[in-house]
Amino acid sequence: MSLPRRPHLDTLAVSLLLACCLFWGFQQVLVKATVAEVAPVFQAALRFGVALLLLWGWCLWRGVPLWRRDGSLATGLLAGALFAGEFICIYAGLQFTHASRLTVFLYAAPFWLAVLLPRFVPGERLRGAQWIGLACAFTGVLLALGDGGAAPLPRQWLGDLLGLLAGLLWALTTVVIRATPVGRLAPEKQLFYQVGVSALLLPLVSLLLGESWRWNFSAFALGSLALQALVGAFLSYLAWMWMLAHYPATRLSVFVFLTPVFALLTGALWLHEPVTLGFVTALALVAAGIVLVNRRPRVAAATPGQ
Repeated sequence: MSLPRRPHLDTLAVSLLLACCLFWGFQQVLVKATVAEVAPVFQAALRFGVALLLLWGWCLWRGVPLWRRDGSLATGLLAGALFAGEFICIYAGLQFTHASRLTVFLYAAPFWLAVLLPRFVPGERLRGAQWIGLACAFTGVLLALGDGGAAPLPRQWLGDLLGLLAGLLWALTTVVIRATPVGRLAPEKQLFYQVGVSALLLPLVSLLLGESWRWNFSAFALGSLALQALVGAFLSYLAWMWMLAHYPATRLSVFVFLTPVFALLTGALWLHEPVTLGFVTALALVAAGIVLVNRRPRVAAATPGQ
């Protein structure tokens, strides 16, 4: 049973968002721990290759038509290319900058989205208090990721730039999905475009980067890749696409600020890193930002475009 499009996030959406952000934060640490065995872009290629097979099987089981002509091919491939480009920038950028710095620039995506999406979907426009909330949440992420600092790397500026570009590509992917015929497709087909194009492009990029394709994986690496594919690239992204189809993208996007905070928390629990007062303050800022962005208006009046 499909839900109508809702102007605000309900309990279901918040629960799904928290679960996704928690896993995405954990996944950052998991990917980093697996890089010693599996090259970064090759790791992503395997992840999306397995996820593509899982998604295809899911669509066959659910009877979701993937090959029907619906006028979405061009914009669907565009969304897929933007999605693949985002991950290429992320993994390439990690060679030049610290993961924490790249994550800061990547999670500037909600700012790009808040600026770009209302130009195509007027109902997604943020108001004054919501802009304050967005700034508040991003400030919290900056505080959390800047707590403790790290020594600069030789070509750090390039990694930072690639992280910023990855955030822009993420926002553009969402704009294409919300403002073109792709947005009228089933969430499974929307995701199929993105995962399918990534599964085709990422192996080629890995080869161009000269990465080593080793197949003698340890039990840990196999478990990591399975978790990244099943939960990361299949279940969590399918849930995200479903939410984009039923809830305002600008309100959903602010929750992604929790992901780098969860990544730091996971690192503290797994790697025994200290949790400081700055980290606790950052959590409070992120929480306040989410409340402000998702606050219901006092007067329930009809808004043009909604």
